[in-house]
Amino acid sequence: MLNPWYVTGLCEGEASFSVSFNLRNKLNVGIETKPSFSITLNRRDLELIKEIYKFFGCGGIRYSRPDRCYKYEVRSVNDLVEKIIPHFEEYPLQGAKKRDFELFKKICLMVRANLHLSFKYLPEIIDFAYQMNESGRRRYTKEDLLRVLGGVKG
Repeated sequence: MLNPWYVTGLCEGEASFSVSFNLRNKLNVGIETKPSFSITLNRRDLELIKEIYKFFGCGGIRYSRPDRCYKYEVRSVNDLVEKIIPHFEEYPLQGAKKRDFELFKKICLMVRANLHLSFKYLPEIIDFAYQMNESGRRRYTKEDLLRVLGGVKG
């Protein structure tokens, strides 16, 4: 069994808390909100990825051929709220990723409460998400999403 502090330390460097958005006409708000937690390691660390999967007891593992890496990923909001977030509350991150985690936690709790389906709260979720991983690439700008939300609403 992996040491919980080791897992947190590994995540400080190799994990990502992210929230992606997709346009979905079938949703009243027009935007789908998808939080996820992932750890990406070189293919030579497959056994470690499997240990992480066992440690958290949720999510899945997939291979990325272009990167020649394995990715452990959790997308289930219930698993994020019940397993991933409690780990980092008990064994907190110490570096810059701690801020992303705090925003991610807020978003996951809001999504679990179905606030992402509300015109009132979705702009706040979008704002939190765009404060995370500021150097990351995104399909839509924050302004694009807010414009879509305003267009669907009005």
